[in-house]
Amino acid sequence: MNTIEQKLEAFKRILTIMDELREQCPWDKEQTFESLRANTIEETYELCEAIISNDMLEIKKELGDLLLHIVFYSRIASETNTFDIADVIHSLCEKLINRHPHIYGDVQADDAEKVKQNWEQIKLKEGNKSVLGGVPNSLPSLVKAYRMQEKAASVGFDWETKDQVWAKVDEELIELRHEIDSNSPMEKKEDEFGDLLFALINYARHAGINPDNALERTNLKFKTRFHYIEDRAKAENINLPDAGLELMDSWWNEAKKVEE
Repeated sequence: MNTIEQKLEAFKRILTIMDELREQCPWDKEQTFESLRANTIEETYELCEAIISNDMLEIKKELGDLLLHIVFYSRIASETNTFDIADVIHSLCEKLINRHPHIYGDVQADDAEKVKQNWEQIKLKEGNKSVLGGVPNSLPSLVKAYRMQEKAASVGFDWETKDQVWAKVDEELIELRHEIDSNSPMEKKEDEFGDLLFALINYARHAGINPDNALERTNLKFKTRFHYIEDRAKAENINLPDAGLELMDSWWNEAKKVEE
């Protein structure tokens, strides 16, 4: 692996390239915080996809793309003397030191759970009005639910056992079935469906499962198997809607065997 000197030299290199691009490239000259925002979101999702796929080469590439955006935003801000990359890094270092008193102070934290509890208490002292204040409204709903539950649990608002959470899942499922069977208004059915999803996410958290990772793996699995169905239909010269559920289901089972 690279030495600290080599890592610093690599960081200096990207800063130099960023300066050159900002000064000489017509496209880079025109970029603003707002114009880069959508690209940053896209790069973040591409990194998440690479992580789910466990593609280390792609992870390295996508981390580089995200680093470029951090350097780019910092360069833009430096042009108005607002802040630069050094300010960003120093701010991060100070936050890490302040939020790890068990490393840089005299606070005891013998496990990860205690560290998280300390972290939330420190954030409140820093000015957060709510434990949930650090959860962005723009997060995808599934991830947002998981993070809110994590943060509430860090201050003791949590079920004590997985069995209690599973009982809540059962309760919410019964309530959803009741609203559906009663042909209740759609808003009521959506409320109960949301409650069920929230309870399932909570159970996943208690079981040590990241629900977003789990769902994305299932999405990828479904996509791969459905592509197999499409390929089989094409090979048999069958129009997919004409194949019928029974035949498509047999191809689906073939796809599962191929995976195994």
